[in-house]
Amino acid sequence: MPVLLLRLASPMQSWGTTSRFYQRDTGKEPSKSGVLGLIAAALGISRENWDDLEPLTRLSMGVRHDRSGLLKNDYQTAGCNRTDTVIRADGTASKDGVVSNRQYLADAVFLVGLEGAGRGALENIHTALMDPVWPLSLGRKSYVPSEPIWIQAGVQEGSLRDVLGRWPWVSSARGREKVPEVLLASFESADGSGTMRMDQLLSSFSERRFGARFVRSEWIPFPKEATDVPK
Repeated sequence: MPVLLLRLASPMQSWGTTSRFYQRDTGKEPSKSGVLGLIAAALGISRENWDDLEPLTRLSMGVRHDRSGLLKNDYQTAGCNRTDTVIRADGTASKDGVVSNRQYLADAVFLVGLEGAGRGALENIHTALMDPVWPLSLGRKSYVPSEPIWIQAGVQEGSLRDVLGRWPWVSSARGREKVPEVLLASFESADGSGTMRMDQLLSSFSERRFGARFVRSEWIPFPKEATDVPK
């Protein structure tokens, strides 16, 4: 079965699934809803378009932590000076200052695999990532990728586990850091075992309805040098 590979690398990325009001969280790896939102932007699927988005939700996702990154907190304020005026979402003016805490992952690199559609559909997504309809970001609009999301020859044949296990490392060692012997990877669980995550899309992004999916994490051997795939 074909698998589409994506490289998600950036100085800052955020994949929140439980954010409320002024507290914005991030998961330790890309959320499925976030990855599908990125793909929807590349394909030009609007927030209200469920017909074109729904087939993407059937894809099974795997994530390999090539560099897990560091969890950081961004403390933000707006309009907290006594002379400031903040414009609310409804367009009205307010003298009340806004304080928010926004978590993000610093210096993280993930290899994401998507499995479950025909090769033609995955190649269409791959082409769109090379020339996206709308700008691509990693969880928040200001968190732009530092490297291309698309990967040369990024549509591979094999199971999701096998493809993520053999693809060359998409990160690099820093300074005196040692190359790891194993990498953390997570895969969707078909039997309902593992950890429940509420990031399975049930509607268009404008309606914002999410359901549960189950993910099982494991350590996989660091990939050996491969000669049949590009670096």
